[in-house]
Amino acid sequence: MTPQAGTLYGIGVGPGDPELITLKAVKVLQGVSHIFAASSTKNNYSLALNIVKAHFNGARIEPLAFPMIQDQERLHDAWEQNATRVLEVLDSGVDAAFVTLGDPLTYSTFGYLLKTLKRLRPEVRVITIPGITSYSAAAALTLIPLAEGEESLQVVSGAQGAARLQSVIDQTDNLVLLKTYRHFEEIYQALEELDLLDRAVCVSFCGLTGEMVAENLSELKGRRLPYLSLIIIKKKGRAY
Repeated sequence: MTPQAGTLYGIGVGPGDPELITLKAVKVLQGVSHIFAASSTKNNYSLALNIVKAHFNGARIEPLAFPMIQDQERLHDAWEQNATRVLEVLDSGVDAAFVTLGDPLTYSTFGYLLKTLKRLRPEVRVITIPGITSYSAAAALTLIPLAEGEESLQVVSGAQGAARLQSVIDQTDNLVLLKTYRHFEEIYQALEELDLLDRAVCVSFCGLTGEMVAENLSELKGRRLPYLSLIIIKKKGRAY
């Protein structure tokens, strides 16, 4: 008799602090038989796994390699291969979890995996457990309200440089710029031209060893930022 397929839980483990994980996530992690996490094609290390390792309860741990490339064909192949592997595990009748930094449906590898799973097998059962985002944790760390009253907030990627910042800055009151590490100099120059340097704060390694807050971005000029870096911009400035 073919076992009933298991459920996949997409779990956000927060920005880095092991205490910033929900009780529901902990309960699921302690109950599933198999835990997946995204890793680089260069190694099997997963920060998400490291954050929640204290909550494992004998589950098998399996990294899934996702290449950090722009080649859409190779990315598609990787997503399909990993989704097929997840389905194999679920088809054995066990429940599994996929752990990811921050929130699973906010700039997360899990979103690509979810779409591929649903394309390959629309009836697959997936439950998503939200997590605290890096920018929520950074706002808490710096005591910066992300939005108040009728203010608007946009969250954009800086992976391609300052282009997204420049395209949306006139349309929002507050802005979170993620993935700023690779093009920080270009982003810095754009903020300088927009006269927003004194309205911006950079946070790196939020909740992790090496946590850094730079309220004066000029201190970072010429430095290479860590991968886990973001910038919060309040166009009207802080209220205190």
